[in-house]
Amino acid sequence: MSNKKPRAGAVRKKSRGKAVGSGGQGRQALEGRGPTPKAEDREYHPAGKAKAARERLDAARRRHGVQDKGRGSEQRAPRRKADDAELVTGRNAVLEALRTRIPATSLYVAAKVEMDDRMREIIAVAVGRGIPVLEVMRPELDRMTSRDTVHQGVALKVPPYEYAHPLDLLDEVERRGETPLLVALDGVTDPRNLGAIIRSVAAFGGQGVIVPQRRSVGVNSAAWKTSAGAAARVPVAMAANLTQTLKALKERGVFVVGLDGDGEVTLPGLELADRPLVLVVGSEGKGLSRLVTENCDAVVSIPISAATESLNAGIAASVSLYEVSRIRAKA
Repeated sequence: MSNKKPRAGAVRKKSRGKAVGSGGQGRQALEGRGPTPKAEDREYHPAGKAKAARERLDAARRRHGVQDKGRGSEQRAPRRKADDAELVTGRNAVLEALRTRIPATSLYVAAKVEMDDRMREIIAVAVGRGIPVLEVMRPELDRMTSRDTVHQGVALKVPPYEYAHPLDLLDEVERRGETPLLVALDGVTDPRNLGAIIRSVAAFGGQGVIVPQRRSVGVNSAAWKTSAGAAARVPVAMAANLTQTLKALKERGVFVVGLDGDGEVTLPGLELADRPLVLVVGSEGKGLSRLVTENCDAVVSIPISAATESLNAGIAASVSLYEVSRIRAKA
Protein backbone atom coordinates (compact mmCIF):
# COMPACT_ATOMS: atom_id res chain seq x y z
CA MET A 1 0.00 0.00 0.00
CA SER A 2 1.33 3.43 -0.92
CA ASN A 3 1.75 6.04 1.85
CA LYS A 4 1.62 9.01 -0.62
CA LYS A 5 -1.14 11.51 0.05
CA PRO A 6 -3.00 13.20 -2.77
CA ARG A 7 -1.82 16.73 -3.64
CA ALA A 8 -3.77 19.63 -2.22
CA GLY A 9 -6.63 20.58 -4.48
CA ALA A 10 -6.46 17.38 -6.52
CA VAL A 11 -9.80 15.93 -7.54
CA ARG A 12 -10.18 12.19 -7.72
CA LYS A 13 -13.17 10.27 -8.95
CA LYS A 14 -13.79 6.63 -8.71
CA SER A 15 -15.18 4.93 -11.75
CA ARG A 16 -14.84 1.16 -11.87
CA GLY A 17 -11.90 1.51 -9.51
CA LYS A 18 -9.94 3.92 -11.73
CA ALA A 19 -9.12 7.65 -11.35
CA VAL A 20 -10.81 9.82 -13.95
CA GLY A 21 -9.27 12.93 -15.54
CA SER A 22 -10.57 16.51 -15.56
CA GLY A 23 -12.55 16.15 -18.77
CA GLY A 24 -10.60 18.82 -20.64
CA GLN A 25 -11.19 21.61 -18.11
CA GLY A 26 -7.50 22.42 -17.92
CA ARG A 27 -7.27 22.72 -21.69
CA GLN A 28 -10.26 25.10 -21.73
CA ALA A 29 -8.60 27.27 -19.09
CA LEU A 30 -5.47 27.46 -21.18
CA GLU A 31 -7.49 28.50 -24.23
CA GLY A 32 -8.77 31.58 -22.35
CA ARG A 33 -12.16 33.27 -22.42
CA GLY A 34 -11.95 34.87 -25.84
CA PRO A 35 -11.09 38.48 -26.76
CA THR A 36 -11.40 41.15 -24.06
CA PRO A 37 -14.59 43.23 -24.56
CA LYS A 38 -14.19 46.89 -25.42
CA ALA A 39 -14.18 49.28 -22.47
CA GLU A 40 -17.54 50.77 -23.44
CA ASP A 41 -19.09 47.25 -23.54
CA ARG A 42 -18.12 46.54 -19.93
CA GLU A 43 -20.88 47.76 -17.61
CA TYR A 44 -18.56 48.33 -14.66
CA HIS A 45 -16.02 50.38 -16.66
CA PRO A 46 -16.36 54.22 -16.68
CA ALA A 47 -16.59 54.13 -20.48
CA GLY A 48 -19.39 51.59 -20.23
CA LYS A 49 -21.25 53.72 -17.72
CA ALA A 50 -20.86 56.76 -19.95
CA LYS A 51 -22.20 54.81 -22.94
CA ALA A 52 -25.21 53.67 -20.92
CA ALA A 53 -25.86 57.26 -19.82
CA ARG A 54 -25.72 58.48 -23.44
CA GLU A 55 -28.13 55.77 -24.51
CA ARG A 56 -30.57 56.73 -21.75
CA LEU A 57 -30.29 60.39 -22.75
CA ASP A 58 -30.89 59.58 -26.43
CA ALA A 59 -33.87 57.41 -25.53
CA ALA A 60 -35.34 60.21 -23.43
CA ARG A 61 -34.89 62.68 -26.28
CA ARG A 62 -36.64 60.32 -28.70
CA ARG A 63 -39.54 59.91 -26.29
CA HIS A 64 -39.95 63.67 -26.02
CA GLY A 65 -39.28 64.40 -29.68
CA VAL A 66 -36.06 66.32 -28.97
CA GLN A 67 -33.41 66.29 -31.67
CA ASP A 68 -29.84 67.46 -31.66
CA LYS A 69 -29.00 69.78 -34.53
CA GLY A 70 -25.43 69.68 -35.77
CA ARG A 71 -23.81 68.52 -32.56
CA GLY A 72 -20.72 67.29 -34.31
CA SER A 73 -18.16 66.14 -31.77
CA GLU A 74 -19.43 68.57 -29.11
CA GLN A 75 -21.60 66.37 -26.87
CA ARG A 76 -24.36 67.96 -24.86
CA ALA A 77 -23.90 67.67 -21.15
CA PRO A 78 -25.75 68.65 -17.99
CA ARG A 79 -25.27 72.20 -16.91
CA ARG A 80 -22.07 72.72 -15.00
CA LYS A 81 -21.84 74.53 -11.69
CA ALA A 82 -18.98 76.30 -10.03
CA ASP A 83 -17.49 74.59 -7.00
CA ASP A 84 -18.56 76.95 -4.22
CA ALA A 85 -21.21 79.49 -3.38
CA GLU A 86 -20.39 83.07 -4.33
CA LEU A 87 -20.86 86.46 -2.76
CA VAL A 88 -22.29 89.05 -5.15
CA THR A 89 -21.04 92.43 -3.93
CA GLY A 90 -21.81 96.03 -4.74
CA ARG A 91 -25.20 97.71 -4.74
CA ASN A 92 -25.86 97.57 -8.47
CA ALA A 93 -24.86 93.92 -8.79
CA VAL A 94 -26.80 92.83 -5.70
CA LEU A 95 -29.92 94.75 -6.72
CA GLU A 96 -29.84 93.32 -10.24
CA ALA A 97 -29.42 89.79 -8.89
CA LEU A 98 -32.41 90.26 -6.60
CA ARG A 99 -34.55 91.81 -9.34
CA THR A 100 -33.95 88.84 -11.63
CA ARG A 101 -34.88 86.49 -8.78
CA ILE A 102 -31.60 84.60 -8.70
CA PRO A 103 -31.79 82.18 -5.77
CA ALA A 104 -30.03 83.59 -2.70
CA THR A 105 -29.49 82.21 0.76
CA SER A 106 -28.65 85.35 2.74
CA LEU A 107 -28.05 89.09 2.46
CA TYR A 108 -25.21 90.66 4.46
CA VAL A 109 -25.50 94.36 5.30
CA ALA A 110 -22.75 96.32 7.05
CA ALA A 111 -23.73 97.91 10.35
CA LYS A 112 -24.59 101.61 10.06
CA VAL A 113 -24.43 101.43 6.27
CA GLU A 114 -25.39 104.59 4.44
CA MET A 115 -28.91 104.15 3.08
CA ASP A 116 -29.91 105.26 -0.40
CA ASP A 117 -32.67 104.23 -2.81
CA ARG A 118 -30.75 101.17 -3.95
CA MET A 119 -30.11 99.93 -0.42
CA ARG A 120 -33.74 100.44 0.53
CA GLU A 121 -34.88 98.43 -2.49
CA ILE A 122 -32.29 95.72 -1.82
CA ILE A 123 -33.53 95.21 1.73
CA ALA A 124 -37.20 95.44 0.70
CA VAL A 125 -36.82 92.83 -2.05
CA ALA A 126 -34.83 90.51 0.21
CA VAL A 127 -37.40 90.74 3.00
CA GLY A 128 -40.24 90.23 0.50
CA ARG A 129 -38.62 87.05 -0.80
CA GLY A 130 -37.89 85.73 2.68
CA ILE A 131 -34.11 85.98 2.31
CA PRO A 132 -32.44 86.35 5.73
CA VAL A 133 -30.94 89.83 6.20
CA LEU A 134 -27.86 89.67 8.45
CA GLU A 135 -26.21 92.75 9.87
CA VAL A 136 -22.44 92.36 10.23
CA MET A 137 -19.64 94.69 11.22
CA ARG A 138 -17.80 96.22 8.29
CA PRO A 139 -14.46 94.49 9.13
CA GLU A 140 -16.29 91.17 9.01
CA LEU A 141 -17.74 92.03 5.61
CA ASP A 142 -14.25 93.04 4.46
CA ARG A 143 -12.97 89.64 5.57
CA MET A 144 -15.76 87.77 3.77
CA THR A 145 -15.09 89.46 0.42
CA SER A 146 -11.93 89.51 -1.67
CA ARG A 147 -9.37 92.25 -1.14
CA ASP A 148 -9.87 93.91 -4.52
CA THR A 149 -13.67 94.01 -4.19
CA VAL A 150 -15.51 97.18 -3.17
CA HIS A 151 -18.62 95.74 -1.51
CA GLN A 152 -20.30 99.11 -0.72
CA GLY A 153 -21.62 97.69 2.52
CA VAL A 154 -23.69 94.86 1.03
CA ALA A 155 -23.14 91.30 -0.19
CA LEU A 156 -25.55 88.62 -1.39
CA LYS A 157 -24.75 84.95 -0.97
CA VAL A 158 -25.87 83.00 -4.04
CA PRO A 159 -25.60 79.32 -5.04
CA PRO A 160 -22.83 78.15 -7.38
CA TYR A 161 -23.21 79.70 -10.83
CA GLU A 162 -25.13 77.46 -13.21
CA TYR A 163 -23.50 77.41 -16.63
CA ALA A 164 -25.44 76.77 -19.82
CA HIS A 165 -24.23 74.46 -22.59
CA PRO A 166 -23.02 76.34 -25.70
CA LEU A 167 -25.38 74.54 -28.07
CA ASP A 168 -28.32 74.97 -25.72
CA LEU A 169 -27.48 78.67 -25.70
CA LEU A 170 -27.56 78.73 -29.50
CA ASP A 171 -30.85 76.80 -29.53
CA GLU A 172 -32.46 79.43 -27.32
CA VAL A 173 -31.24 82.32 -29.49
CA GLU A 174 -32.59 80.65 -32.62
CA ARG A 175 -35.88 79.82 -30.91
CA ARG A 176 -36.38 83.55 -30.30
CA GLY A 177 -35.70 84.23 -33.99
CA GLU A 178 -32.62 86.37 -33.28
CA THR A 179 -29.34 86.51 -35.20
CA PRO A 180 -26.73 84.95 -32.90
CA LEU A 181 -24.05 87.23 -31.48
CA LEU A 182 -21.91 85.43 -28.92
CA VAL A 183 -18.49 86.04 -27.39
CA ALA A 184 -16.08 83.19 -26.61
CA LEU A 185 -13.06 83.58 -24.34
CA ASP A 186 -9.83 81.81 -25.24
CA GLY A 187 -7.67 81.67 -22.12
CA VAL A 188 -8.92 84.88 -20.46
CA THR A 189 -8.09 84.59 -16.76
CA ASP A 190 -8.95 88.02 -15.31
CA PRO A 191 -12.49 87.98 -13.84
CA ARG A 192 -12.76 91.73 -14.34
CA ASN A 193 -12.34 91.22 -18.08
CA LEU A 194 -15.06 88.58 -18.01
CA GLY A 195 -17.36 90.94 -16.10
CA ALA A 196 -16.67 93.78 -18.54
CA ILE A 197 -17.34 91.50 -21.52
CA ILE A 198 -20.63 90.31 -20.03
CA ARG A 199 -21.64 93.94 -19.54
CA SER A 200 -20.73 94.82 -23.15
CA VAL A 201 -22.62 91.80 -24.50
CA ALA A 202 -25.72 93.04 -22.66
CA ALA A 203 -25.20 96.61 -23.89
CA PHE A 204 -24.74 95.80 -27.59
CA GLY A 205 -27.36 93.14 -28.18
CA GLY A 206 -25.34 89.98 -27.68
CA GLN A 207 -26.97 86.87 -26.26
CA GLY A 208 -24.27 85.08 -24.32
CA VAL A 209 -20.66 84.34 -23.42
CA ILE A 210 -18.76 81.06 -23.73
CA VAL A 211 -15.84 80.17 -21.45
CA PRO A 212 -13.64 77.05 -21.63
CA GLN A 213 -13.70 74.59 -18.78
CA ARG A 214 -9.90 74.73 -18.33
CA ARG A 215 -7.38 77.55 -18.09
CA SER A 216 -10.06 80.21 -18.01
CA VAL A 217 -11.83 82.49 -15.59
CA GLY A 218 -15.28 81.56 -14.33
CA VAL A 219 -18.18 83.61 -13.03
CA ASN A 220 -17.06 84.63 -9.55
CA SER A 221 -17.73 87.57 -7.27
CA ALA A 222 -15.26 89.83 -9.11
CA ALA A 223 -16.94 89.08 -12.44
CA TRP A 224 -20.35 89.72 -10.91
CA LYS A 225 -19.17 93.04 -9.55
CA THR A 226 -17.56 94.24 -12.80
CA SER A 227 -20.60 93.25 -14.84
CA ALA A 228 -22.68 95.71 -12.76
CA GLY A 229 -25.45 93.13 -12.56
CA ALA A 230 -25.43 92.14 -16.25
CA ALA A 231 -24.35 88.62 -15.22
CA ALA A 232 -27.89 88.15 -13.97
CA ARG A 233 -29.27 88.70 -17.49
CA VAL A 234 -26.58 87.39 -19.86
CA PRO A 235 -26.09 83.60 -19.77
CA VAL A 236 -22.58 82.20 -19.62
CA ALA A 237 -21.97 78.78 -21.16
CA MET A 238 -19.07 76.45 -20.38
CA ALA A 239 -17.33 74.52 -23.16
CA ALA A 240 -15.55 71.28 -22.31
CA ASN A 241 -13.30 71.92 -25.32
CA LEU A 242 -13.39 75.36 -26.93
CA THR A 243 -12.01 74.21 -30.31
CA GLN A 244 -14.63 71.46 -30.62
CA THR A 245 -17.35 73.89 -29.55
CA LEU A 246 -16.34 76.36 -32.26
CA LYS A 247 -16.44 73.56 -34.83
CA ALA A 248 -19.92 72.58 -33.65
CA LEU A 249 -21.10 76.19 -33.90
CA LYS A 250 -19.72 76.42 -37.45
CA GLU A 251 -21.67 73.30 -38.38
CA ARG A 252 -24.77 75.16 -37.21
CA GLY A 253 -24.03 78.08 -39.53
CA VAL A 254 -22.30 80.40 -37.07
CA PHE A 255 -19.22 82.28 -38.32
CA VAL A 256 -16.19 82.34 -36.01
CA VAL A 257 -14.28 85.63 -35.92
CA GLY A 258 -11.12 85.88 -33.83
CA LEU A 259 -9.78 89.19 -32.49
CA ASP A 260 -6.04 89.66 -32.86
CA GLY A 261 -3.76 92.62 -33.39
CA ASP A 262 -2.15 90.88 -36.38
CA GLY A 263 -5.45 89.95 -38.03
CA GLU A 264 -5.64 90.18 -41.81
CA VAL A 265 -9.11 91.81 -41.74
CA THR A 266 -9.82 95.18 -40.12
CA LEU A 267 -12.86 95.63 -37.93
CA PRO A 268 -14.56 98.68 -39.51
CA GLY A 269 -17.23 97.58 -41.97
CA LEU A 270 -16.79 93.88 -41.12
CA GLU A 271 -18.60 91.93 -43.86
CA LEU A 272 -19.60 89.09 -41.54
CA ALA A 273 -21.20 91.42 -39.00
CA ASP A 274 -24.78 90.73 -40.11
CA ARG A 275 -24.32 86.94 -40.07
CA PRO A 276 -24.66 84.58 -37.09
CA LEU A 277 -21.45 85.36 -35.25
CA VAL A 278 -19.21 84.33 -32.39
CA LEU A 279 -16.37 86.71 -31.53
CA VAL A 280 -13.37 85.00 -29.94
CA VAL A 281 -11.25 87.04 -27.54
CA GLY A 282 -7.74 85.81 -26.77
CA SER A 283 -5.88 85.76 -23.47
CA GLU A 284 -4.43 88.90 -21.93
CA GLY A 285 -0.84 87.96 -22.73
CA LYS A 286 -0.73 85.37 -25.52
CA GLY A 287 -3.77 86.24 -27.60
CA LEU A 288 -5.55 83.51 -29.56
CA SER A 289 -4.25 79.96 -29.32
CA ARG A 290 -3.07 78.20 -32.47
CA LEU A 291 -5.94 75.69 -32.66
CA VAL A 292 -8.56 78.39 -32.17
CA THR A 293 -6.94 80.58 -34.83
CA GLU A 294 -6.99 77.69 -37.30
CA ASN A 295 -10.74 77.32 -36.81
CA CYS A 296 -11.60 81.00 -37.31
CA ASP A 297 -13.39 82.07 -40.49
CA ALA A 298 -11.61 85.42 -40.15
CA VAL A 299 -9.06 86.97 -37.81
CA VAL A 300 -9.87 90.64 -37.25
CA SER A 301 -7.69 93.47 -36.00
CA ILE A 302 -8.82 96.74 -34.44
CA PRO A 303 -7.01 99.80 -35.83
CA ILE A 304 -5.27 101.68 -33.01
CA SER A 305 -2.60 104.36 -32.83
CA ALA A 306 1.04 103.34 -33.02
CA ALA A 307 1.60 104.73 -29.54
CA THR A 308 -0.67 102.06 -28.04
CA GLU A 309 0.69 98.54 -28.04
CA SER A 310 -2.61 96.66 -27.66
CA LEU A 311 -6.07 96.66 -26.12
CA ASN A 312 -7.00 94.42 -23.24
CA ALA A 313 -9.56 91.67 -23.72
CA GLY A 314 -12.49 93.56 -22.23
CA ILE A 315 -11.98 96.70 -24.33
CA ALA A 316 -11.33 94.74 -27.55
CA ALA A 317 -14.57 92.82 -27.08
CA SER A 318 -16.51 96.00 -26.32
CA VAL A 319 -15.22 97.85 -29.41
CA SER A 320 -15.95 94.86 -31.65
CA LEU A 321 -19.46 94.36 -30.24
CA TYR A 322 -20.22 98.03 -30.83
CA GLU A 323 -19.10 97.84 -34.47
CA VAL A 324 -21.14 94.69 -35.09
CA SER A 325 -24.26 96.24 -33.52
CA ARG A 326 -23.74 99.45 -35.55
CA ILE A 327 -23.54 97.51 -38.82
CA ARG A 328 -26.56 95.40 -37.93
CA ALA A 329 -28.60 98.50 -37.08
CA LYS A 330 -27.94 99.89 -40.57
CA ALA A 331 -28.77 96.62 -42.36
